[in-house]
Amino acid sequence: MPAALYMDAVITPNRSLPLKGFYWLIGVLVAFNMITAAFFLAIGAIPVPVFLGLDVLGVLIAFRASYVSGRLAERVQVSAEEVRVAYEAAGRSRTVWRSPTAFTAVAVEFAGEHDARVRLRLSSRRLTVGRALSPKERGDFAAALERAIQAAREERY
Repeated sequence: MPAALYMDAVITPNRSLPLKGFYWLIGVLVAFNMITAAFFLAIGAIPVPVFLGLDVLGVLIAFRASYVSGRLAERVQVSAEEVRVAYEAAGRSRTVWRSPTAFTAVAVEFAGEHDARVRLRLSSRRLTVGRALSPKERGDFAAALERAIQAAREERY
């Protein structure tokens, strides 16, 4: 029987432009570039349309990279035995942190006036979690993670 989980949080980055909006943006960009390219062809500036096409290609590559990174998920699990952090993408999971719950600490480190990092600590090992969260959400997440670890310790002892 699997151990009871006190926390099973999946953190994914937010992408503010939905796919429908992306199609509209690319459509407007292509239409604008085609009109501009026609003008430059009419005045004899033949190389300019090539660069306009490269412009659209660059935007497509940038959005593709953004959407691929948006599918990366960070899973934080707390049980009575261990704290586990795994990165999940495209159906694959890679565990990057495992530590005994009894000896794992949560620390919030401030990196500036408006930025904080949530870190798991075990002796000299550290791992930053929740990078995709806003600073306020990181504080809430750190508090929830601390509560989950405390509840898991109470079950064990």
